[in-house]
Amino acid sequence: MSYLKKVISGTCPNCGKTKLFTDNGNPFLFKMPKMKPKCDNCDYSFHRETGFYVGAMYMSYALTVAEMVSVIVLGLIFKLTFIQIFISICIVAFLLSAFNYKMSRIMWLNVFYKEE
Repeated sequence: MSYLKKVISGTCPNCGKTKLFTDNGNPFLFKMPKMKPKCDNCDYSFHRETGFYVGAMYMSYALTVAEMVSVIVLGLIFKLTFIQIFISICIVAFLLSAFNYKMSRIMWLNVFYKEE
């Protein structure tokens, strides 16, 4: 299974059958997504070591920057004012925070996946 397919499906990098997250979280209720400790099917550990997901913050940062640049470009195309673009960026960053959290962890886990 390719890296991109594994990331988009959000399943175990080893067997591809178990979802990594039990719930999606909700930014309005300030709930972050919950990640399973290991795969239900093949027992692959999703928590590799202490501090493993610190590097996922860099991936989350890259996703957030890409989203902000997209909002700025759209704001310039639609001739929005600076304040309107700033507020739009804040709203998009807030609404996509749980998505970025999930995607960055999934991407990070798949980058360092080793066949066991």
